[in-house]
Amino acid sequence: MMEHETLFDLANPELWVLVGLAAFIGLLIWLKVLPGALFKALDAHGEKIKAELDEAHQLREEAQALLAEVKAQRDEAERQAAGMIEAAKVDAALIASEAKAKLEEQITRRAEMAERKIAQAEAQAAADVKSAAVDLAAQAAEQILVARLASGASDGLVDTAIGQIATKLQ
Repeated sequence: MMEHETLFDLANPELWVLVGLAAFIGLLIWLKVLPGALFKALDAHGEKIKAELDEAHQLREEAQALLAEVKAQRDEAERQAAGMIEAAKVDAALIASEAKAKLEEQITRRAEMAERKIAQAEAQAAADVKSAAVDLAAQAAEQILVARLASGASDGLVDTAIGQIATKLQ
């Protein structure tokens, strides 16, 4: 069985490994290799992180500026759309009022034309009635005259009425 060896026994190889490692680290520190390389690596890593943070900050600022620009464009587009809608409403009201005026004018014209046609039809009907009355009176007078001439007698009242017919019908 082996006895328990202590770390500080000069025959213990682990002691010599520890001494060699300590001497090696001491030499690196004395030559300023270890702290320089370590700090250099830490500084490089820190600079890289700082550059990434700066880039992220710059990207955020650009995104905010772009967002503000997009909002401004959207607001302008909304204003233009509202203006276009308002102009369309005004145009629609104007077109509606013009169409109403034209319709009223057309209705008035057609009513006047219909009244003229009715007046012409009434005048034509009156003229036709007068013409028919004159024709009827002329036929009646002819028949009376033919009957009178055939009988040879003359009636004074009939002669007077026949004379007045011509003046009354005109």
